[in-house]
Amino acid sequence: IKSISATTRPPRKGEIDGEDYYFLSQEEFESRRKHGDFIECFEVHSSGNWYGTLRSEVRRAADLGAWCLLEIDVQGAKQVMENYPGALSIFLRTSSEDDYERRLRSRGTESEDVIQKRLKNAREELRWVDRYQYQVINDNLDEAVQQICRILSERENSIHAR
Repeated sequence: IKSISATTRPPRKGEIDGEDYYFLSQEEFESRRKHGDFIECFEVHSSGNWYGTLRSEVRRAADLGAWCLLEIDVQGAKQVMENYPGALSIFLRTSSEDDYERRLRSRGTESEDVIQKRLKNAREELRWVDRYQYQVINDNLDEAVQQICRILSERENSIHAR
């Protein structure tokens, strides 16, 4: 089950609260952060926008006996790896910076300044790739999904073999 992240940024066109993200006010996010409702949270790209994974999302998957997939950046992954050492970590990336830049620009949702910040952050994040247990190149979505499914299946088998 893919967790739904919470964010303080405004919804983009077509995004639905509770499906794409939980869109929270700054005040509500901060209150929930202070109450320990997040397993990880951080401000992204020095934008003033906060993102986080709610504990309730992980509990929802656990209650169903399912994997909980967190789509988070390196900052969030560091928090998860520190607090949950048994968590499985997969670094999902493009094959090149040029490809990543092409993808960002094709969205048409980011200013040039934001694109440059994201590219800079991506270069910095690549320094952390060796701390992840696995790395998947996401140039072909179907192949990336198959590779992730194999990783999950192997982990599941190793858990049941104990």
